Amino acid sequence: MSNTFLNPVNTRTWANGRHLVRCVKVIQETWDVRTFCFMADQPIMFFFKPGQFVTLELEIDGQPIMRSYTISSSPSVPYSFSLTIKRVPGGKVSNWLHDNLKEGDELAVHGPVGLFNAMDFSNDKVLYLSGGVGITPVMSMARWFFDTNGNVDMVFVHSARAPRDIIYHRELRHMASRINNFKLHLICEKYDIGETWSGYRGYLNQKMLELIAPDFMEREVFCCGPTPYMHAVKRLLEANGFDMRRYHEESFGATPPEARADALEHAEQAAEAPEVDAADLLQVEFTTTGKSIRVAPGETVHAAAAKLGLHIPKACGMGICGTCKVLKTAGEVEMEHNGGITDEDVAEGYILSCCSVPKGDVSIEY
Repeated sequence: MSNTFLNPVNTRTWANGRHLVRCVKVIQETWDVRTFCFMADQPIMFFFKPGQFVTLELEIDGQPIMRSYTISSSPSVPYSFSLTIKRVPGGKVSNWLHDNLKEGDELAVHGPVGLFNAMDFSNDKVLYLSGGVGITPVMSMARWFFDTNGNVDMVFVHSARAPRDIIYHRELRHMASRINNFKLHLICEKYDIGETWSGYRGYLNQKMLELIAPDFMEREVFCCGPTPYMHAVKRLLEANGFDMRRYHEESFGATPPEARADALEHAEQAAEAPEVDAADLLQVEFTTTGKSIRVAPGETVHAAAAKLGLHIPKACGMGICGTCKVLKTAGEVEMEHNGGITDEDVAEGYILSCCSVPKGDVSIEY
């Protein structure tokens, strides 16, 4: 077939950064879970790796707040993307989104980023394990292979509290009925009065796993859910001698207690540390604002900006979300990130300010 009749795509495509999007649809998935669908006013093809996430830039009660959520849709539907969010009791952001975000509202998102994705760890046999709203990244992966007729043997295992809590229940059933390379297994901890349930009951365990996926030792495993769920899955796989290089889990969200404790400890150590010789101080210059400061070795670029009153947006503080990305125009830094920046961005000079420590004098475009 001649290419004469094919028109080139001239629509803009998504790249990691800050983007304005508009909420175009809100779907009630379960009694406490909603899916929010977004598009750009000027068409953008939202390409991303299934399993990646974005960070929302919000203002709640007059305070700026950043929060990361997995993209639950598939890039096979390219002109929009969706976030599926559970209302968490006492959760400031999730409750605000459920109560306030509606069709027509505009907000800024940062991303997409994330190492937990179907593209970087490809395999022709995969096992998806999820609990609760942790279903979102693996659903994105499954939707991608379903929509693109991917030759991937998928076993999809989801655990929920009760039948009414199963997110995407009807869609999952539909997918399982349409293709023979998608095996669905649902596990409910319990069922309420008036509900019927004929599937697995209780919690995922060794016996269940052997029944569900007898060949689980041969599969690439993608796991996402509450921390206790992921810990239990890891212990189960390790007890079987599973090659943990083929185990992948999503880990982002609110800074975990141990990370906060580490930050507090570092702050206390810094407060008690002796003064640094002036000759050892490093200069961090922010070229856009024309400000600069000399900092002690070991301090991050983000900390240097804060001392100058410059607010670089930040969500996770651990190099995961990618929100604090800035362009380094001179000098070298040591950056220990956790997947919040791509190799392409690094090659262009971008860094994550929260986890980048100057190795000498540096200049930052900010």
